[in-house]
Amino acid sequence: MKSLKKIIGACLMLVATLPLMQAEHLVVLAVNDTHSQIDPAADGKGGILRRRAIYDNERRAHKNVLVVHAGDAVQGTNYFSLYGGAVEYAAIDSLGYDMIIMGNHELDNGIDSLAHYYNHVKAVKLSANYDLSASPLKGFVPYSVRAYGDKRVAFFGINVNPAGMVSQGHYNGLRFLEPMQVADATARYLKQVQKVDYVVMISHIGYDSMEPSEPNDSIVAATSHYIDFIIGGHSHSVIAPGSKQSLVHNADGKIVVIGQNGKSGKLVGKYDLDLETGKVTYSHITVDNTWDRAAQAYPAFQSWLARYKAGVDSLENNPVATSARYMPNSSWAAQNWLADAVDAVIAKLYKGGKKVDLCIMNKGGIRLDMPKGTVTEGLLQSMFPFDNRFMVLEVSGQDLLDAFKTMAYRGGDVVSRNVKVIYDKNCNIVSARINGKTVKPAARYLLATIDFLYNGGDYMTSLKNGKVLYKDDQRYGRHMLDYVKSLSQQGKTIDASDEPRFRQR
Repeated sequence: MKSLKKIIGACLMLVATLPLMQAEHLVVLAVNDTHSQIDPAADGKGGILRRRAIYDNERRAHKNVLVVHAGDAVQGTNYFSLYGGAVEYAAIDSLGYDMIIMGNHELDNGIDSLAHYYNHVKAVKLSANYDLSASPLKGFVPYSVRAYGDKRVAFFGINVNPAGMVSQGHYNGLRFLEPMQVADATARYLKQVQKVDYVVMISHIGYDSMEPSEPNDSIVAATSHYIDFIIGGHSHSVIAPGSKQSLVHNADGKIVVIGQNGKSGKLVGKYDLDLETGKVTYSHITVDNTWDRAAQAYPAFQSWLARYKAGVDSLENNPVATSARYMPNSSWAAQNWLADAVDAVIAKLYKGGKKVDLCIMNKGGIRLDMPKGTVTEGLLQSMFPFDNRFMVLEVSGQDLLDAFKTMAYRGGDVVSRNVKVIYDKNCNIVSARINGKTVKPAARYLLATIDFLYNGGDYMTSLKNGKVLYKDDQRYGRHMLDYVKSLSQQGKTIDASDEPRFRQR
């Protein structure tokens, strides 16, 4: 008996001295809206080689790591303008992404062009609310389930409505399904039928919505029962870990963690899921020069990139004008400069006799900040990269007022300097004047814009009622480049007033 007690005592001492077994974790690394930012951005942040170093560092540090992209991998630099996605989609495989979803900008060159690259990507392509059976895109699945020990984690994708976001004709064969219903039904199925332990939604609908009628991540989280955390994209939000934004109570009062990591790949979101307790710890990894040394570990990848970088650099190193000051792309100065430039270009292009009354453009089409000092050809091409054409329409005053209301939901947008709009807190138009005269609903006006907006892009559906008087046959970005060159030839600099042309009462 004494010997048995000694054995038991020795065993207890041995157990006491063993390290406690740590609960198994899953680390999910996520980016969104990287927008072709292959090189570091102007502020020194980002860069695809640094992101690769971060991913590999986390893979070495943790047993279970998944890397995901929440959409809009393309459009924003000359890597996409020149090479159409060849760099970005090949890099998805080179960096070892496990899962990806589409953003709206994946469709900028049309669904056939996307299929040429996307169909060959090795990462799991998720979409629960796009029916792509009639499209050229192949290999999509609504969800993917991964097992870690005795725990199962499901991921599903939710995508933005292309109507109002993507040019007509660029998403033929894609059928959009309402995100709220699909998200709830998919998560419920995964928990109740597939019996998974945790459900993760990878989303490209935005933390908040451009259009009041459109759903967003915060609404999905608040109305859900079965989603554990959301990896978001589209709105370029930087959601601070632990903030009120990142912690949303669902329909049952449970916390749903929502993360989103800005744009241009300057931040990598890190979601650490404790597979035993379900607790999610969300943090950011900054993609900066502290990763440069580790990024040198990929000479073959660097050599491959160099073939494309040479073409990009030839544009980036070609100065064409000078800017008087720094203008962030979302600032009134940048918006006003674009409108003033369009007015000047249209005055030369349109020979219809009657003078155009105003222009309307979209600030979302200004993809980069305007720097102070030297402005290069490459910067301008990246600033205005879209394949859109100038148009002149004859529209009613009522259609203009409806367009102004849509623009008010965005806090105002790009209009000519002779336009002044005042709106209330509900975005109803209180006053709209052109050349000091009130816009009359029954009157007719000549409007300069682009085909994207005429076709209802950015939810400007009222412009579809306009009568087309003129459509140019050249990308409007080309005209912007020529205009800027002409300023330089005249000894003028790029500059504009920062006075708002839309004001809330």
